[in-house]
Amino acid sequence: TLITFPILLWLGLDPKVANATSTVALWPGLFGGLWGFRREMDDSRRILVRLGITSVIGGAVGAVLLIATPSETFARLVPFLIFFATVLFMLQEPISRRLGTGSSIEQKPARWWLGAIIFQFFSSIYGGYFGAGNGILMLAALGLLGLSDIHRANGIKNFLGICINSVAVVAFAVSKLVYWPDALLMAVAAIAGGYFGASAARRMGRVFVRRTVIIIGLVIGFVMLWRLGN
Repeated sequence: TLITFPILLWLGLDPKVANATSTVALWPGLFGGLWGFRREMDDSRRILVRLGITSVIGGAVGAVLLIATPSETFARLVPFLIFFATVLFMLQEPISRRLGTGSSIEQKPARWWLGAIIFQFFSSIYGGYFGAGNGILMLAALGLLGLSDIHRANGIKNFLGICINSVAVVAFAVSKLVYWPDALLMAVAAIAGGYFGASAARRMGRVFVRRTVIIIGLVIGFVMLWRLGN
């Protein structure tokens, strides 16, 4: 998403339309990514059910907020939203060590689950509002909740992304924010990319994947900030 969203902007689409189109285009690819990481998602049912329901509700709220936001205001927010998500992802491991969240989330007490649901609710609002960078935010959130395996977190992230974006896709389509020619073309590529990307990430290793995500986020953030100033 950190790549498709800027491309759509450079093609001349309105920021809100670019965001909605990117969300719709990449939605099918989440299913391919979910299937690609299926082996890493064993024993994740509690997480998927509890955070999945939360994601649907939060995604709906975020989509409505985006529809109501003026395009000029949204354009000014874009680089800062990307920086926020990237920095949070960079801080995932040190914060996890400091808070002692290395154990499995399934073993957490009820109060921890409440905190996880609240955290995911706000993450889902962000996801429904701004598609670009939401994957980074959810990976960071899952890491803070005790999921240290980035490949398992990637699979769960894709499922939660499906929950968030399914609601957002309907809302954006009804609101006529989607530029369908670009959305359909990108969707075809996203289906293949979601599956083969999972296999590639597994071969490249966790450290390389993390560093690549951080670099992409920072570069896109600075480029968008420079464009805003000019």
